[in-house]
Order: sequence, then C-alpha cells, then structure tokens
Amino acid sequence: MGRCWILALMLLHVVSSKAQYWGEVGGEGRASRTQGVWIGGGASSFGFSGSSGSSGFSGSSGSPSSRVSAAYTALQAWKSAITDDPFGILRSWVGPEVCSYKGVFCTDVPESMSPGVVVSAIDLNHANLKGSLVKELSFLSDLSVFHINSNRFSGTIPDSFRVLEKLSELDLSNNQLSGPFPSVTLLLPSLIYLDIRFNRFSGSLPEDLFNRNLDAIFLNDNLFDGQIPQSLGNSPASVINFANNRFVGNIPTSFGYMGPRIKEILFLNNNLTGCIPEGLGLLSEIELLDVSFNSLSGHLPDTMSCLTEIEVLNLAHNKFTGVIPNVVCSLKNLLNLTLAYNFFSGFSQECGSYKNSGFDFTGNCIPGSYMQRPPPECITTPVNINCLRIPSAGPVSCGSVDVLERKAVGKRTGKPYRAKTP
Repeated sequence: MGRCWILALMLLHVVSSKAQYWGEVGGEGRASRTQGVWIGGGASSFGFSGSSGSSGFSGSSGSPSSRVSAAYTALQAWKSAITDDPFGILRSWVGPEVCSYKGVFCTDVPESMSPGVVVSAIDLNHANLKGSLVKELSFLSDLSVFHINSNRFSGTIPDSFRVLEKLSELDLSNNQLSGPFPSVTLLLPSLIYLDIRFNRFSGSLPEDLFNRNLDAIFLNDNLFDGQIPQSLGNSPASVINFANNRFVGNIPTSFGYMGPRIKEILFLNNNLTGCIPEGLGLLSEIELLDVSFNSLSGHLPDTMSCLTEIEVLNLAHNKFTGVIPNVVCSLKNLLNLTLAYNFFSGFSQECGSYKNSGFDFTGNCIPGSYMQRPPPECITTPVNINCLRIPSAGPVSCGSVDVLERKAVGKRTGKPYRAKTP
C-alpha cells in the first residue's frame, strides 16, 4: 500500500520533492476501497462525498435499521460531550436521519442482506470541535473510517473502541488527547492506518505495536519516551514516524530486518544515541530516512551503498565522524543529502566533486570546505569506539545483503529461505 497513503511530514527542514509528494496533513480526503458508495454527510465540505469506501458488512449484528438507531444514540451522546462548535457543524445533528448529519457518511447494505444503510465513516477533519470522545461511539459497529484530525478533543480514547472490528483508518492527529499510548488501538483487527501525532500522549511504546498489521504509524509530536521496542523489526509498515518525542537509547538492531516494505521512517529530534545499525543496508526499498537532531555517533556503515531507492537522507545534527564515503554520495536516486553539523573530517573523492544543491555538508570538520566548525571544536571530536568501522576493501555485495534480507523475512513469516536460481 506504500504510495497510497496521503501523508504529511510537516518537517520544514526537509525540502524535497518527496515531501511534496505525500501531500497535506492528516491524510484527509482518503477513502478506503468499498463495495458501496458513500452517501450522507449533509452539505459538509469535511469529507468523503462521492468517494468510495470500505464498509465490510460481515459480522455486524442486527438489521440496518437497528444499527442506524444505535448510531443515533452514539452520535447524540457524542454531541452532548462537545462543548464548542465554532463552524456550526453539529446544527445538522438533529433527528434520527443520521446519514444527513454533516461529517457522517453511510453506505448501502448489499442487496443480499436486509435493505438499508449503515454508518461507515466519520470525517470531521479541521472542524475545530472541542470536547471528548465518548464510550457510546462503540455502537457504530460498521465504522471503517474515523477521521477527526485538527480539532480540540481532549482526554483519552475509550476502551469501548475495542469492539470496532471493521475500523481500518483511525486519525486522531492534531488534538489534545493525552495519557499513555492508547493500547485499545492494538485490539482493532482491521486497523491498518494509525495516526495519533500532534497530541499529548506520553510514556513508553508497547512491544506489540510493531507486531500488528499496520501499514502507516504516525507517533510524532507527542511526549513519548523510553526506548523504541526491539519489535520494530517485525513491523510490516511502509511509513513510521517517531519524530519530535523523547525517545532514548539506540535505534533497535532489528531495524534492518523490516524488509522491503518500509519506504519512509523518521527518528528525528529525539535523544537517540549509539550507531546506525549495519543492517540498514537491508532496507533496499527505503526512500526517506531522517535521523537528524539526535546524538548518534560513529562511522557510516558501508551497507548504505545498498539503499538504491533512497531519495531523502538526513543525518544532520548528530556526532558522526570519519570520512564521508563515496557509497553515500553516489546513491543513484538521492535528491537530498543533509550531513550538516556533525564531525566528519573529510570527503571521499566522489563526494568532494558533488555540487548538487540538495547536498549539505556545512558545520563539519572538513578542511578547506565552506562553513565548517571552528578548529577548537574539531580537536574534541566525540569518539564512540563501539561505532568505529574499518572501511571495506571493495564494494559491499548487495546480493549477500539480499540473502540476509530474505532470510530475515522468512524468519518473520515462517516461510523457509530458498536461494534464487539463475
């Protein structure tokens, strides 16, 4: 699913065509794939009118009419918990015809079942509503999409959400929600898109987060701390964002075993230390990697030469040392390379010849180069002996890296590794 997500990096220091590609904040306007057609939503401009969506009707209890009645109860309970509605959206939330409510979308029940409609999506992005989430929202048993980004909801996510078996997209970003990581989200069997960025969640991440079948995980701009779980390597996600939190410790060594599905991962602006794992080279399909504004150190691994699809690589504002190797500068798809404000002591021959406007080497210790650190700062270059690497005598064989990758994928999936035949 990698490129189907409409993502938002909202990271102004990464200026690249890649960031522009992913679009606007919050994934708004996304629609799931469905057998029906969205209807309802009133006259609202907030949402899915005319889009296709995924309803997944099997397993819902009760007739469509009884489920719409339950939806009325849920939405009225939620309305009573909303204390400010500056755009007057909730003025349409009157009477039992819930499919006419602004921001509420319904789908037809297939003809093989009792005729009628059910509530399949809520999209109240950018409504600026103030209030809280109520336990009665669990009555929306056919809900597959719940988007409420850019509001002022506070409090926690009710435990009753665990019964929303069809929920595939949950976007709670840019609110004022708080408390520990909402573990109830890990009990949603159909969930593939989880966006809780720009809130006030805190504490450590549960190990099981990266064992779930999530394709997009946005955790950035919260108050999370502790170490990133070693289970990271189990994640099938194509996009993960850890940025702007308080994570400490090393990038998990399992990072390299995420396999080819990971396309973008951001660790920037945390308190991470240690080295970049050698297994980074296993991520042969990754397109964006940002570890800037941490305290990572040591030499860059030679396996970076296997990152043939990478377009944006940001290692700025860390404590990396050594010579910037050819294998980094010569990556064929690289558009934006930022190595600024480290302690690199020189270029390899190929890096020194690059005049690419998307490459930034300022603030290092490279003699004769523009805008470098003052010499006294370079005398006290930080050294992490655990991260020192002796450069390879020849180029890294990405074929051998590919063998390791396929073995790692086989270990996760239970399918035995088989060598490729010529």
